[in-house]
Amino acid sequence: MGVGKVLHDHSGHAAAFDHPRGYDLLAEVAFLGRRREMFLRLAGLAGVRPGDRVLDVGCGTGYLSRILGALAGADGQVTGVDPAAAMIEYARRRAPLNCTYVVGEGQSLDLPDESFDVVVSSLAVHHIPDEERGAAVREMFRVLRPGGRLLIAEYRPPAHPLLARLAALVTGPAMRHDTRALLAELVPQAGFRVEDRGDLPVALHYIRASRPAA
Repeated sequence: MGVGKVLHDHSGHAAAFDHPRGYDLLAEVAFLGRRREMFLRLAGLAGVRPGDRVLDVGCGTGYLSRILGALAGADGQVTGVDPAAAMIEYARRRAPLNCTYVVGEGQSLDLPDESFDVVVSSLAVHHIPDEERGAAVREMFRVLRPGGRLLIAEYRPPAHPLLARLAALVTGPAMRHDTRALLAELVPQAGFRVEDRGDLPVALHYIRASRPAA
């Protein structure tokens, strides 16, 4: 969902996400002009196939979900959820026919049990209050069908201490911590089977998992 301290408040909730066009511009800068490349890689890691029902938790402007929609095809369906109404409205205006968007929070999804083949979440977990992150991952498990696939991608601080301090000044308090250990704990605790973890070149790490078949 988010990069940049100008887009985040101290509570962990969206603060200035009522400027989606500015958010997209900031994201292009933050990914050093490689945003599309990184999100195409995330889409590939998610393993979306034609006809899949996909949920994008913390979809923001719908950038990733539109890519996923192309993979799901005309017989598939992508649903994006985000707490920021302005982001959802922006995403709706750009949505292909197989993408729909709703206002909602990851820790309390108003969606049926076992209703998706794939659940993805990119740069959203760090915006959820600390005490509710476990609930958000459990919600992802609940709405995913048995045998379904999960991909969570989050911010990865630079390894070099000086670069990490500089990045912290730009990104703000929500993104100063490395969430790799947190996700490695929360995802299996929710019931998922972890299949793969790794880093992407520009400030991202990911974890892939599946919901065990019944």
